[in-house]
Amino acid sequence: MKTAVIVTTYNRPDALAVVLEGYCGQSDHDFGLVVADDGSKAETAEVVRQYARRTPFQLTHVWHEDRGFRAAAIRNRAVASTDADYVVFTDGDCVPSRHFVRAHKQLAEPGYFLGSNRVLLSAGLTSRVLRRRLPIHAWSGIDWIQRWFRRDVNRVLPLINLPDAPYRKWTPDRWKGIKTCNLSVWRTDLIRVNGLDESYEGWGLEDSDLVIRLRHAGVRHKNARLAATVFHLWHPEQDRVSLPGNQKRLDDLLCSSTVRATVGLDQYGSV
Repeated sequence: MKTAVIVTTYNRPDALAVVLEGYCGQSDHDFGLVVADDGSKAETAEVVRQYARRTPFQLTHVWHEDRGFRAAAIRNRAVASTDADYVVFTDGDCVPSRHFVRAHKQLAEPGYFLGSNRVLLSAGLTSRVLRRRLPIHAWSGIDWIQRWFRRDVNRVLPLINLPDAPYRKWTPDRWKGIKTCNLSVWRTDLIRVNGLDESYEGWGLEDSDLVIRLRHAGVRHKNARLAATVFHLWHPEQDRVSLPGNQKRLDDLLCSSTVRATVGLDQYGSV
């Protein structure tokens, strides 16, 4: 199964460097990684160039012009840039746990997408991680418990690793809480729903839209929690001025049976 990890980023080269270090430290290196760059300045491209010289996997950089928040568009471009059978979506401020890629690959199953969760870091711990380039992807459970006691992380339960089992399929219709910071899906299913919908303007809900359309297409949710965790570096809240309009679009989708994105993957000829 050829696998691609798509890491979305925007003008956070320090965070991206820590994230890429986490992928270099994965227990499974049989994947390609695409940095999906939503219009960052030259510093981000330089980070990618530096890591591309030494990563144990293929690392590529897909960029488009900065015209505001267009995460759906750059993710579609990244999908179109690879011929991987299986796609793992995440973000450039989410450091993967050591077995993150291996877990997504092991739990992958035809007819299902995988949704997992994240551990949130405090502003103080995030600052230390970025300043010192701390290898948090390699920290032990004891390290994280110590940070939890110091209130530097919001929880440690996601760090427990459980095997595949029937309980992972107990919520096949779930879409709430599933985000593209930790989501994986078969390429054939992405093509069926025409990828992410680029009609969403500004921050918010384009990932929920994708998951709902996957459900409309008959693709079910499989829970990857307690297996594939990411550590989310702190950042200020995004500008939410576009959220009411995006919420209306999502509400309309929930009342429909729409499967395909209005503006999606089909505009990129390689899919």
